[in-house]
Parts: sequence; C-alpha cells; structure tokens
Amino acid sequence: MIVVNTDYIAGYRVVQMLGLVSGNTVRAKHFGRDIAASLKSIVGGELGGYTELLQESRQQATARMIEQAQRMGANAVLNARFTTSAITQGASELYCYGTAVVVEKE
Repeated sequence: MIVVNTDYIAGYRVVQMLGLVSGNTVRAKHFGRDIAASLKSIVGGELGGYTELLQESRQQATARMIEQAQRMGANAVLNARFTTSAITQGASELYCYGTAVVVEKE
C-alpha cells in the first residue's frame, strides 16, 4: 500500500477513485507518564512518554486506514492527513484520513 500526503504519486496514474478512508484511535493519558511529564516540565525538555504515545497512536490510526483501503480494493491512499481532538479530560482522538485509489505505473 502506497500512502502519501500529496495529490499524486510520481510515476503512477490514478485509474480509479474509491473514496474516503479513515482510521482512528482514542487514547487516555497514563498516570505514570503524567507524573514523569510533570517532573520533566519543571526542568524542561522533551516529554518522551507523550512522544511515544503519539507515535503509537499515529501508527495505529494509519494501520486502520490502510486496512479499510485494502478492503475497498485500493493499492494507494492519496492526501493522507492527521487530526486530533479532545474527547474528554485526559483522552484524545487521533484521526487519519485520505482518499483510497487504484494506481498503476505509467
């Protein structure tokens, strides 16, 4: 599966548009990570626990989007994007979406 955040893939042409595909995950903060983040905020620097949490969330949401595209018969997703939103205090959604297409080499 080719996933890009552009309108086209160099060397390929779109032969069929299949529609919007998406994947998401909702994650809550981890108490242990919150304590570490609070301590880290005193001295400054990267909040590694949250960086890791966001990376895992992006991977899971992307995998779910790809699974949906495969079920539709796509071999590529164009214009892939991410967005986030707060669901409740301490929990956020990471949403990945794009356009499922069938491409072939030019």
